[in-house]
Amino acid sequence: MCGIAGIFNYREKRAIDQHLLRRMTDALAHRGPDGSGYHFSPGIGLGHRRLAIIDLSSGDQPLYNEDGSVCVVFNGEIYNFQDLARDLVAKGHVLRTHCDTEVIVHAWEEWGEACLKRFNGMFAFALWDERQQSLFLARDRLGEKPLYYGHLPTGEFVFASELKSLVEHPRAQLNFDLQAVEEFFCFGYIPDPRSIFRGIRKLPPAHSLQLRYGATPGEPKPYWDISFLEDGGVAPGEVCEELISRLREAVRLRLVSDVPLGAFLSGGVDSSAVVAMMAGLKAEPVETFSISFGTAGFDESAYAQQVARRYKTTHHARRVDADSFDLLDRLPSIYDEPFGDSSAIPTFRVSAVARESVTVALSGDGGDENFAGYRRYRWHTVEEYVRRMLPAAIRQPLFTYLGGLYPKLDWAPRAFRAKATLLELARSSTAAYGLSVSVCKEPLRDQLFSSSFKRELQGYRAIEVLEAHQRRAATDDPLSMVQYLDFKTYLPGDILTKVDRASMANSLEVRVPLLDHTFVEWAARLPSALKLTRGEGKSILKRALQPHLSDDILYRPKQGFSVPLAHWFRGPLRGRLRETLLGSGLGDTGYFDMDFVLRLVSEHQSGAFDHSAPLWLLSSFGSFLRQSAASSQVDPATRFTR
Repeated sequence: MCGIAGIFNYREKRAIDQHLLRRMTDALAHRGPDGSGYHFSPGIGLGHRRLAIIDLSSGDQPLYNEDGSVCVVFNGEIYNFQDLARDLVAKGHVLRTHCDTEVIVHAWEEWGEACLKRFNGMFAFALWDERQQSLFLARDRLGEKPLYYGHLPTGEFVFASELKSLVEHPRAQLNFDLQAVEEFFCFGYIPDPRSIFRGIRKLPPAHSLQLRYGATPGEPKPYWDISFLEDGGVAPGEVCEELISRLREAVRLRLVSDVPLGAFLSGGVDSSAVVAMMAGLKAEPVETFSISFGTAGFDESAYAQQVARRYKTTHHARRVDADSFDLLDRLPSIYDEPFGDSSAIPTFRVSAVARESVTVALSGDGGDENFAGYRRYRWHTVEEYVRRMLPAAIRQPLFTYLGGLYPKLDWAPRAFRAKATLLELARSSTAAYGLSVSVCKEPLRDQLFSSSFKRELQGYRAIEVLEAHQRRAATDDPLSMVQYLDFKTYLPGDILTKVDRASMANSLEVRVPLLDHTFVEWAARLPSALKLTRGEGKSILKRALQPHLSDDILYRPKQGFSVPLAHWFRGPLRGRLRETLLGSGLGDTGYFDMDFVLRLVSEHQSGAFDHSAPLWLLSSFGSFLRQSAASSQVDPATRFTR
């Protein structure tokens, strides 16, 4: 696992500022503490920080082809590199190392941009082809590895694994993107291709971008998409057998490593499944890692211990105080832009515990998206049945009226929060799902944002992100549609971003077997009825795992990897919350109605309402503003320009 950065003068072959590129690359030292490397030639500079995983002695980057005309800087792993290497050698290529990076330059020579379709892995890379005078960037299919880029007015193109690297460039365009602010307060993260800065973009998953010297830069191009076209006539028994076979193979591919390797083990279905597969593939005990907060509703440690005992893992469990929130000041520097998933805190903690013993850890992320594990999928399919039974002309006014009458019960179980359900039934399918995944619902954002901020948005709404993806989805199945939306937004924007930054801040590589793209493609073609059966999510996955895990693991209520925010904001963080939200930072932006912010804080701290979710977003945004204002690279006033 590594960090990459680069500068390309595509208008004219000006010499690259080597000191600047070294600063940009050094900003990523946490991603690659084992060394650095650079390539400089007229108009192009590439930088790399290395975390050595495979071929420790000869895998330094940049890495070149035989005559040095093609070089690459690479972040990630190509799991099928050994098979590709054999194919390339048979075609006459000479490989000097035993690492996956070298396969990329030769695959480019042999197949051009079509090489991406042959890679099975997680990756973000930049490849310079001297003969073509072109820079080629690509990101993996599901978005496990990040890649940011920007076009500067000077004709420079800059890219890096993290925003903190690009901020080092004195000409980076760092005005806030107000549409990104709207998206953050809706989703709790900023979906690609936006970043918080108007002049910096994220390369979307499964996209490439090619620039040529002297040519106008083009737009990113997709090279893959997930298809939910179902295969008919499948037998559940055969599916279970094939599921385990495919999962075991996905895990096996991710066990290739020249450094110590282990697994996160929360005690949930997905991480337990990965550990079960690992235990059957490794001769030595699996190293497993978990943390707990020791608080009812937040502690899964007993289930993790149960799996650890069954598979005789070397288990490392760390109990963290429920009031252990000292990470709050570090989060903005880890994520570089507003990020509102509070489970980033336990994810960082478990990564730190794992790094004490291993350099690589496997995780169970992706199971919910593949097999419909989120509770919201169940509610959405029920609502969609009602939505399709009633014409919009009847449904919309009826449920809007009923929703207006029903009291707001955010504190109650979902079954009693009928107000949200009624309002969702009044909307279109995509708009309703957008409402269900929103952290700050649209009516709340309408009160939260100031009149001037809303005028600047010019009618833009975050739901347009989902609507754009919905138009590209080749399915009309209600469950498949919302799975597709999560694969395009929540998975890369929240889950994988959280894991990548939290793990790399600890110089730990995380691999995700359930997101092997061949496994994802196979699971997508399974009938929806096998995934969500009589309200039970992950139905076929749990059935397939019955020989490997107990019913206590498979069928207990789903539990999130979260922290006790409501308690924090009424107790130990009470004063800090008021200082962060009601001090000068948020108010100075002009984005918010500060009277409404005060109301949210007061109602929550009095115990009248649970506003912990929007308050966490406001706190995260305020912390990011504080870090921005303290940055030495950019005048704070420039950052707040609208």
